Amino acid sequence: MSNHTMPSTEATLIDKCMKAWRFLYRRGFIEGFGHISARIPGTDTYMLTRHSLGRIITPDDMLVYDTSGKQIGGKGDKPGEAPIHHEIYKSRPDVMSIVHYHGMHATAFTTTQAHTLKPIHLMGTLFADGLPIYDDPRLVSTTERGVALARALGPHRAALMRAHGSVVTGGDVEECVTGAFFLEENAHRAYLACTLGQPVWMDDAEAKAAAAELIRSRGPIRRVWAMVEIEGVE
Repeated sequence: MSNHTMPSTEATLIDKCMKAWRFLYRRGFIEGFGHISARIPGTDTYMLTRHSLGRIITPDDMLVYDTSGKQIGGKGDKPGEAPIHHEIYKSRPDVMSIVHYHGMHATAFTTTQAHTLKPIHLMGTLFADGLPIYDDPRLVSTTERGVALARALGPHRAALMRAHGSVVTGGDVEECVTGAFFLEENAHRAYLACTLGQPVWMDDAEAKAAAAELIRSRGPIRRVWAMVEIEGVE
């Protein structure tokens, strides 16, 4: 590995990613599958959890990449679906963190024609701008598939991956983890509503107005991150 020097801002970001990893792992989001990454502010680099990572995570488990895809920090192999992160960061300069996971409830809505996942709960309005579906169920293990996924995601906060999982983005690690948390919670609530009968989805205008308030206040983000701070310690 090269002599990559870790500035204090990068060390802080690694600490956030480690806490986020433990939080998501303990809650079953990324148990065995999934990864999290974060763009390093002010640079053309980003960090990504290594392949085959369990609950125990150390700073060396965060791999650091430059814009050419060259690994310049960390130990271990990159995830097989690293192109998810490479290509979204290339196409979305506003994205500062990405989570990919195989959530059961959100993914279920990609395997039925009966219902399309939309906001059904207040916190689900974070996705009021839509949840596009990437239609290829295969692993995003090539540049071509990474580009296609980034194109399907477009300007949205998240995308569902048919018969596979989800990808969630955020303006920082806190926002990204919050998005993953509420995407799955909204999908779980929607699933329950569908089993009870005809689901009552939130009105589009109502959902967008509610989302604007939540994002402006960052209240939900602070609350979820408070849980991360408690649950994400070793």
